[in-house]
Amino acid sequence: MDRIAKIKANVDKNRDLILKTERYIWEHPETGFREWTANAYMKEIFQSLGYSLTEAGNVPGFYADLDTGRRGPTVCILGELDSLLCSTHPDANAETGAVHACGHNAQCATLAGVAAALKEPGALDGMCGRIRLMAVPAEELLEIGYREELRKKGVIRYLGGKVEFMSRGFFENVDISMMIHTSAMKDGHAFGISKGGNGCLVKNIDYTGVAAHAGGAPQNGINALYAATAGIQAVNALRETFRDDEHIRFHPIITEGGQAVNAIPHLVRIESYVRGASISAIKAANERINCALAASAAAFGANVHLGDRPGYFPLNNDENLRLIAKEVMEQIVPAEQVNLNDHWGTGSTDMGDLSAVMPVIHPYAAGAVGTGHGSNYFIEDPELACVNPAKALCLMAYKLLEGEGENAIKVIAESKPLFTSQQEFLSFIDSLALDIDAVTYCEDGTVSIQYKK
Repeated sequence: MDRIAKIKANVDKNRDLILKTERYIWEHPETGFREWTANAYMKEIFQSLGYSLTEAGNVPGFYADLDTGRRGPTVCILGELDSLLCSTHPDANAETGAVHACGHNAQCATLAGVAAALKEPGALDGMCGRIRLMAVPAEELLEIGYREELRKKGVIRYLGGKVEFMSRGFFENVDISMMIHTSAMKDGHAFGISKGGNGCLVKNIDYTGVAAHAGGAPQNGINALYAATAGIQAVNALRETFRDDEHIRFHPIITEGGQAVNAIPHLVRIESYVRGASISAIKAANERINCALAASAAAFGANVHLGDRPGYFPLNNDENLRLIAKEVMEQIVPAEQVNLNDHWGTGSTDMGDLSAVMPVIHPYAAGAVGTGHGSNYFIEDPELACVNPAKALCLMAYKLLEGEGENAIKVIAESKPLFTSQQEFLSFIDSLALDIDAVTYCEDGTVSIQYKK
């Protein structure tokens, strides 16, 4: 049996483990930084396979290293633990509304399959360097208020799992990172390899007014809800000025809109992102959005606290890794089922943060049906969603680290990440944070607004 066939056979040998993991994680959905059940399940798998784990400790997640015994680069393979919130999904948790409507359960299954396959006898033959396997929390950037509280308590530094793990040193000495996301492909392809996708800035927007009796004395109040809705509409009026090629997105939700129907709302909380194709586009759009939000507060005599936090950097898939992914995927499925394309996605992932500091690849695999993040999303074909991705990641690891690691060395040498070090990147995203009360009312009757540093 040749090497490629052996690698695929190692995954097939562990197919039952893969499928069992997919079902268990699907049935136990948990949102970001709460994935303790999934974390425990994955830990048990890894430990039963003989892995020694480095755990995050106060949040879910861990990594394990496989050393080939020969000097060479380090390749990291990731799987995400967290779920979404979609209470209308038939399989959503009745209490929390959590459900894996984006397929991270398939990623966990894939990661378990990779971990098992790489422990098969002779699995590392002919390879150099190290393979780091990592279970990461909190890719879905939701429950912003909860994560902000974790940040204030010092539990986390960043709102996303991968950048949080970067700040904890989990990617120290990692040269290349890769993972595969499940998708509901409608074009007959088994794999899709795109250029990349949007980054985002996270926003907590708190409008404050003055409470009063809504029927008896509304003139004595300042309606924070009206100020907030005016702010949202002011941003909507900016939309036609956003350039198409910058892919700007602003999609707020109101998480608190008042406490009693007969009281003027004095506090309204909004969560949103500003997404875009580049960090410069995101920053420019965000300044205009903040100005609109602040001016709307001033128009009502209210105030607004603008709390901006670094979200995710735009994802730029490495070109050499895209070609390697295509090559190995064509050893799993017919070539016409592998779609290498120039599509730019307008969603966001914290794989973008890794792409800012190292070469990464984040392809998609078929196997799901329905609308991503929607109430009709399911894993229909776990072979396509879980087993094939495990084969692809194992084959990519072998392709990168075979021999003296020439292919990985070429990828690393020719990659052009925006930042020369992880610390430089972290320092930059720290500069994106903003905490200001945007409106100042002066004694002389003038009003000033501040919407940027």
